Amino acid sequence: MTDPIIAETIQQVEAARASGQVPMVKTFFDGPTFTATHVVWDPATKRAAIVDSVLDFDQASGRTHTGSAEAVVAFVKSEGLSVDWILETHAHADHLSAAPFLKAQLGGQVVIGADITTVQRTFAGVFNEPASFAQDGSQFDKLMADGETFAVGTIPAVALHVPGHTPACLAFVIGDAVFVGDTLFMPDYGTARCDFPGGDARTLYRSIRRLMELPGETRVFLCHDYQAEGRNTYVWETTIAAEREGNIQVHEGVSEDEFVAMREARDATLAMPKLILPSVQVNIRAGHFPEPEANGVSYLKLPLNLL
Repeated sequence: MTDPIIAETIQQVEAARASGQVPMVKTFFDGPTFTATHVVWDPATKRAAIVDSVLDFDQASGRTHTGSAEAVVAFVKSEGLSVDWILETHAHADHLSAAPFLKAQLGGQVVIGADITTVQRTFAGVFNEPASFAQDGSQFDKLMADGETFAVGTIPAVALHVPGHTPACLAFVIGDAVFVGDTLFMPDYGTARCDFPGGDARTLYRSIRRLMELPGETRVFLCHDYQAEGRNTYVWETTIAAEREGNIQVHEGVSEDEFVAMREARDATLAMPKLILPSVQVNIRAGHFPEPEANGVSYLKLPLNLL
């Protein structure tokens, strides 16, 4: 049986398509981290949201720069858009968030799922964070719960809790489009890994099945693309129908037990993302760096033989 939140979201998507009240989307793809950042806006009001931004980071030198984020800022300004929301689908393990830079340049509230507190508690232990590190999500401007509604201009939007990859993952349905983070990839590539602390393959399967109840024509925007074998371009947009019918790991007919067995076996073969240690420390702080030490410099920790 369809749960009430999904039933209402289905109505939202169908109404948006029927009325033509659908968002425009411009995507910026970051090759080094394979990350898609989306600028989403209401053409009627030019109110906008930014989903899953990237702060450039050179791990060898420990230096950050804002080239990728500056491209987003330049586009927003050139289109005359006003940013209300800077949305994070989850605390990423493969790139640093540029949310603080974007907020300083463009305004907007930085948003993540309410269960970020679970992620903060988990990684506070991993990194032996000091007592001054807040574990209540207060580094973010707003924590959204499952079914919480908001709007991008006149276009209705809703947050859907889709845990599994991480406990705090959200998908944002804006008009007829859903921004799924790492929950799903292109049909020819599959689904997110579930072996990070707090991840769970069975939970991910159920989250994906929930998303797949949305209308087939719902546009799906992904956070990453890794160019599946046999494809020579990067792609970050598909549909719910295409995922239902063709996702190589979780198409219709794949049982929960089959998916869990596949996902857990595959995850056991995967190396950790090369930026997981710096990314998580920054992203659980809403993109901010750890507090500077006595010499005025911020440091990131490298726990040995732990993950």
